Amino acid sequence: MKSARVLRNGELVGILSKSESGKYSFVYEDSWFSHPDKPSVSLTLPKSKKEYYSDHLFPFFFNMLSEGVNLKLQARQFQIDEDDFFTLLYKTADSDTIGAITVEPND
Repeated sequence: MKSARVLRNGELVGILSKSESGKYSFVYEDSWFSHPDKPSVSLTLPKSKKEYYSDHLFPFFFNMLSEGVNLKLQARQFQIDEDDFFTLLYKTADSDTIGAITVEPND
């Protein structure tokens, strides 16, 4: 299983994972969830104790990826399959993103 840390302004929000079978999951970090002033990561992933599951990369995270020629160039630069959205996400969304959310490998 691959996993990535989802951060908001450098603070851990939750963990995004991809299983060996290609299924995705997202779960909020307890400290983020329990703080009432901390917002949800997106409208489609409201704060909840439950773990969210999807057959595809959640739209909020998918929309953080480059498109078209930029996606192809990034895939070539990092030597990643263009369809490996999860790896592309944590290789390219760890800094310099639009908005407060970043994604980095969970080592």
